[in-house]
Amino acid sequence: MGFEATYADFSADPARLANADVRLHGARFAGSHLALSAGGTVTLRFEVADPEDVPQVTLTVTALVSKAGGSLGYAPMDVFVQGEPVAENLTVPGGGDLPQDNVFAVPGHLLKPGVNTLEIRSSAEARTMLWLYRVTLDPVWERGRSERARTAEAARDSVFAYRTEVRPAHSSSAHWQPAPRLLFHVDRGEHALPAQLGWRGTDGAETAISFQLNMSDFHGCRRDADGVVHEYRGRVTGRWAYPEGVDQVPAESLHRFHTEEGWGGGWHRSHELRLLVDDGGAAPERMTWRDQRGNSGVVVLHTLEEEAEVTDVEASDEYAEAGEIAHNLLDDSRDKWLAGDDTALLDFTLARPATVTSYVLVSANDFPDRDPQDWTLHGSDDGHTWTPLDSRTGETFDRRYQAREFTLRGTPKAHRHLRLEITRNGGAHEIQLAQVRFLERPVGQGFTGYYQRHDEGPIGYRGTPVAAHSLTDLPVAASRVATDLETAATSLAETARTLATLAAQLRTR
Repeated sequence: MGFEATYADFSADPARLANADVRLHGARFAGSHLALSAGGTVTLRFEVADPEDVPQVTLTVTALVSKAGGSLGYAPMDVFVQGEPVAENLTVPGGGDLPQDNVFAVPGHLLKPGVNTLEIRSSAEARTMLWLYRVTLDPVWERGRSERARTAEAARDSVFAYRTEVRPAHSSSAHWQPAPRLLFHVDRGEHALPAQLGWRGTDGAETAISFQLNMSDFHGCRRDADGVVHEYRGRVTGRWAYPEGVDQVPAESLHRFHTEEGWGGGWHRSHELRLLVDDGGAAPERMTWRDQRGNSGVVVLHTLEEEAEVTDVEASDEYAEAGEIAHNLLDDSRDKWLAGDDTALLDFTLARPATVTSYVLVSANDFPDRDPQDWTLHGSDDGHTWTPLDSRTGETFDRRYQAREFTLRGTPKAHRHLRLEITRNGGAHEIQLAQVRFLERPVGQGFTGYYQRHDEGPIGYRGTPVAAHSLTDLPVAASRVATDLETAATSLAETARTLATLAAQLRTR
């Protein structure tokens, strides 16, 4: 390809560069940009392999003119490629707070094989500063490629630490007071940094913050668990590429999820999501964010339980002629089980002994008076001797196909067999259910929420935990694998020697 991704990102010090080196005159780094005084220049040198493949280049210069008191500011800009003018005395909008993208078409005939030069100059007549944020160059048919490469590189270091301060709301005269460090990491695998972030802790405290484009600072607000509201701000003190930085907090503070997106009537696998927010307080139970591309997401964390696998179920009675049999209770469908009596037994066999902590009953499609009201759940190791685990009386279902979960009291034990003994229903001569499920101990935190891409509608979003493996365990695991391989190699060598000896003995016979 004749033209590589080319950019200079002045939001960081040193500047992030691709296919470029930079020389400055009358310019200095000012936190999130270069500040050019009157007559100041920035010279960018970049390589072009074959300019004949590039009929035109799209040049984007992102800049802003500083204010002068109440005035809009004045710092015209000149742009040259190979010393040839592309723009002269261009007045960049001033007086605002957001940098402007200034886009130019550079004729391909200005380029040459090898090193090329781009010069951006602030007018000698400037009365305020020209603030330069970034420069990108692309072949005309690939406009935006360098900007995508720039944002991906900037997002590589996605673990952030901030020194924070707070002061009481509506008390501008109050001094800022030090607050606990903020450490966070939000990554959906899309190479986009957050623009805004919000979270709610399990203690009820809530925080919302917004970042500078270069992530150097944030400003926001927080409400403590006791209801006191503060202004909240921070300045970055550390930034790392994952997994660096996350070792500063307990392993359980980092959440990793397999995710799915809900659209088109179904659920579809999506990127892994990693979430970490540690503000010195309670763990977050809800997080919201919007990235610098305009995409946004909301997740609510909750505990997930593992469902025990049922391999067989037998009922004291079922309506086989209508297909309303006990095995329907194991399916994720609306088919039901119906027994022609006002009491019934359901015996479930599990794939393995399971420590059931709760169970779910789902009401069937019609006749609420067929719903169970009184029952006892029993457990057994052999299917003959039963121990009561949970008893309920006077239970009701508010609607059809309602799923109700019942938690076992006390300390549960593992059982291979479970029996649901229904002793009373709502008054009908039959009993029915649509589904029965048994849940084991919690297996970790998942989430439910939504995701919304820029200029699109919201879609469903949900996640289940990635199997936890501590990063510190990886060297140990690798060592064990190496040891196992070494042992196997030694064994194979011994086997080879034995076979060689046997072969030699056979040849001498």
